[in-house]
Amino acid sequence: MPPSGRPPRLQMVPPWSGTWWRTRSRGLWAPADPIPGDPRRLEPGGGSDYHERFPRRHPVGDDSSPSHVRRPADVHQERHRMTEGLDTVIGGSVIDEGKADACFKQGCEQEAAGDRMGALASFREAVELGGNPEHLHRLAYLLDLLGEEDEAMDVYDQAVRTGTPRINTLVNLGVLYEDRGDYAKAEYVLKQVIDSDPNHDRANLFLKDVTASTGMFIEDEIEAAATGHDAILDIPVTDFELSVRARNCLKKMQIRTLRDLVRVTEAELNSYKNVGDTTVTEIKQMLSSKGLRLGQDMSGGPRLRPEDIEEFVARGISEQTLGMPIAVLNLSVRSRKALQMLGIHSLGELAARTEAELLGVKNFGQTSLDEIKEKLAEHSLGLRTID
Repeated sequence: MPPSGRPPRLQMVPPWSGTWWRTRSRGLWAPADPIPGDPRRLEPGGGSDYHERFPRRHPVGDDSSPSHVRRPADVHQERHRMTEGLDTVIGGSVIDEGKADACFKQGCEQEAAGDRMGALASFREAVELGGNPEHLHRLAYLLDLLGEEDEAMDVYDQAVRTGTPRINTLVNLGVLYEDRGDYAKAEYVLKQVIDSDPNHDRANLFLKDVTASTGMFIEDEIEAAATGHDAILDIPVTDFELSVRARNCLKKMQIRTLRDLVRVTEAELNSYKNVGDTTVTEIKQMLSSKGLRLGQDMSGGPRLRPEDIEEFVARGISEQTLGMPIAVLNLSVRSRKALQMLGIHSLGELAARTEAELLGVKNFGQTSLDEIKEKLAEHSLGLRTID
């Protein structure tokens, strides 16, 4: 509390559409336990096990000890004494705090008796007569319980604009924003609570939910994005306008789709005979038009297509043999380097290549080819032949 004895004021600022607030000092609001309300809602101090079963995502109620900023007792009594019995007209509305308090008390009694509609009418009248932030909070809370979220948000916002809102008003408003997916506003509101009370458990829990929600994707959206990405990768390279040299290069490498192409590195392309910078640039531009690049899918697993595996298995070759590493062949340095440039890591990947593909690698000759064919034969494998 400032030395003047007055409560800290709120500075009105517009961080988004509409009027909002910012605290000038910490410790602006103090929490209070709400009284029992709707069994569907949070009832701190209500004497039930509702906390344990549904501890979160419900508005906080009310009690006899409101948590908005209060003036010192002497100031409050002096203000009450000066205004007692007087009606003040502001903007055409009659302000009568005595009647407002009476209506509010009547509304609380009606709500406790189960007469919510009667309580709603009493709370509305109390707000019209006084605009007390405690009365506003209780009206908004009941509106929310009755499913009137739009009006509840308006009343909560009205309570905030009084300059002395309850801390639970801000918490409930933040939860309503979160429920609507308005995470930026929810985060802003809840941070105001935490700035005033860093140890406010519910505000901290709700803020974690909001923060997590901002990075959350709906499963359907993920599946749709994945489906769209797969559709692009399955586009045949023949659908693009390429030069004869580029088309022949991709054909010799048995690259049929963009999926095959993104598994090839720029070094692999350059390793083929008669493939120069112009051809590589042309292929890179083609991929760029679809948001792809060479070597993008190097972790996509073996390049063996399902049909290739089925063909090998039909010939009596096990998948275990197909997955054996190239190292088991004990090849010469030149042959190993050639296979590394092609990104071939397993016997199955090697057996899926043709002689023309291997001979297309720079510095790879007939001697290296014969060596590879001989080593593959030891495992009942051979290079692919094109009919």
